[in-house]
Amino acid sequence: MAEIITMGEIIVEIMRANVDEPLDRAGTFRGPFPSGAPAIFIDTVARLGHDAKIIGGVGDDDFGKCLLTRLSGDGVDVSDVIKNDRISTGCAFVTYFEDGSRKFIFHIGNTPAVLAPSPAPEKLAGAKFFHIMGCSMMADLAFGRRIVDSMICANEQGAKVSFDPNIRPELMKDPEAMDLVAAVMKRMNVYMPGVGELLQFAGCDNVEDAVKHYFENPNLELIVLKDGSRGCHIYDRTGKVFSFGVYKAKPVDATGAGDSFDAAFLCGLIEGKSIEDATKLATAAATLNIAAFGPMEGKISRENCEAIIAENNIQ
Repeated sequence: MAEIITMGEIIVEIMRANVDEPLDRAGTFRGPFPSGAPAIFIDTVARLGHDAKIIGGVGDDDFGKCLLTRLSGDGVDVSDVIKNDRISTGCAFVTYFEDGSRKFIFHIGNTPAVLAPSPAPEKLAGAKFFHIMGCSMMADLAFGRRIVDSMICANEQGAKVSFDPNIRPELMKDPEAMDLVAAVMKRMNVYMPGVGELLQFAGCDNVEDAVKHYFENPNLELIVLKDGSRGCHIYDRTGKVFSFGVYKAKPVDATGAGDSFDAAFLCGLIEGKSIEDATKLATAAATLNIAAFGPMEGKISRENCEAIIAENNIQ
């Protein structure tokens, strides 16, 4: 049985080779790279030594082969990933700009990435966490509903729910997606937003009020607030538990850093680590992620994370 399960898009990413190359002009690309926020997340879980499963879909093509080879090779259970021989694997085209911003063109709707059915209840039994990325629900409403149904099934069998809103403006095409987000927030136990997402979904203009708003939910145990290069802040019902900076690293590609952070933090909780030690493990995984070009190309492993923590004692 998988300790951590996620359900969402499994796609390849095709990236501009250089910064400041708009997607509306001819230019060079690199890829395909295995990607999709849920895929990045669950691959990190597996590389840190935990039983991990993803529910999703790919095409029966070379892009699908690229994805399944990487995920299964890293130890992810892909037995509930469908292979569709009629339509192609989903993909995203990405460009970066000098100011650090990114722009995406997603080809996810009407691809196998959003066609996976909800698994049978017994396939969700025994999980400790069911993790959801908001972008997965925004890409396709019908798929989003199946994700929510699967979350409820796993939760009722004892799995905790972790949620990263992971907003992608390019995917927010239907206001009904917010109803699905609300359904997840009602059951979430661990909330893992960025600052903008924390404020937006709470309807607040400061972090303190937003945190109070979220903890009106009796199911919520932790807020893991990610703040990019400024580090993170962890809150429980008593207030701020722990704040942590970042490890020194030369950033190459920030895509997927938050997904790897989520994964390693949950791994730390499963292992019974303190909040402080879980945060350090998560920060180390994110540091390794940003050090390589490609969303899943960082050299994340237990050994490499522990080496970073040992070398960098940030308090």
